[in-house]
Amino acid sequence: MSTKKIFGLLFLSLLMMNCKAIGQTKVDSIKVKTTTLITPPHLLPGDSIVILAPAGILKNRQETIKKAKELAESWGLKVRLGKHIFNKNGHFAGSDLERTSDFQAALNNPNIKAIWSGRGGYGSVRLLDNLDYTKFLENPKWVIGYSDITAFHSHFHNLGIETMHAMMGTSVDDKPEDIIETLASFKKAIFGEQLKYKIASSKYNRTGKVEGQIVGGNLALLASMLGSNSETNTKGKIIFIEEIGEYKYSIDRMLQSLKRAGYFENCAGVIIGDISKIKTNSTKWGSTIEELVLDVIKEYNFPVLFDFPAGHEADNRALILGRTIQLTVSSGSKQSSVVFKN
Repeated sequence: MSTKKIFGLLFLSLLMMNCKAIGQTKVDSIKVKTTTLITPPHLLPGDSIVILAPAGILKNRQETIKKAKELAESWGLKVRLGKHIFNKNGHFAGSDLERTSDFQAALNNPNIKAIWSGRGGYGSVRLLDNLDYTKFLENPKWVIGYSDITAFHSHFHNLGIETMHAMMGTSVDDKPEDIIETLASFKKAIFGEQLKYKIASSKYNRTGKVEGQIVGGNLALLASMLGSNSETNTKGKIIFIEEIGEYKYSIDRMLQSLKRAGYFENCAGVIIGDISKIKTNSTKWGSTIEELVLDVIKEYNFPVLFDFPAGHEADNRALILGRTIQLTVSSGSKQSSVVFKN
């Protein structure tokens, strides 16, 4: 073999080793950032927030967003609306560029203390790689929402910032008597009061007491993050999951995908929120949602809490994702509890 070929092979080998090292560094850096998360400043009366539509269209929802704005203002907050919040582009609330522009402006503005999503739907994932997070990391602020906003929750978790899984602007259209706890927990969360929940124990609960950061959100979005730099590292953490409008076989498929990706191997526990409006398949699944979940994770030994009131139902309690919680799962007549550590 010629000297030229030998040097060529050596160069190629070194290049491949270097590329592998670079890739490994990127993955490791993400994992390191998820160890200790930054808590954005809690809101104070007089602070400014912005309501955005980063995903689905807000069709004929001007009055709804006005009510959401008035709600926040009644708590002493100043409320702005995203420039393109009522734009229309097919399924989306404006083009990707318009929605990205609104989100970027909010991230960059140090006077904006929280970004409150008007609604979810679909489209948040289309913004993640187009945003510059430099100024946001210098001045972290709360990102608030659920459902499709799970894309932001997952990505921002890997940036090292806590986020808030809570009601969105359109939630104010639910019956007032149905959202009493939703509003109360949301107000507590944004103003920095401790969140503590007592939950009636399901017969399906797997009992135990653990501590860990709570992560997660909408099941479909968690599954869609797999293999990307927005995928959540669940080691030692407590996974929260909610979903709406899926067949049981689809729920099983997504849970199996998480399982195969190692989601449940080293987690500390699981909290199952609302699994709403399950579609009826022509072939019956043959078990309850609770039995489906327990079958997926049957070989793991960690506590599992069912029926936590968070998700797509009117009673949607606020969760601080990335915060350490104490999870106590009981059975029978004894209540279970979720306590957030301040």
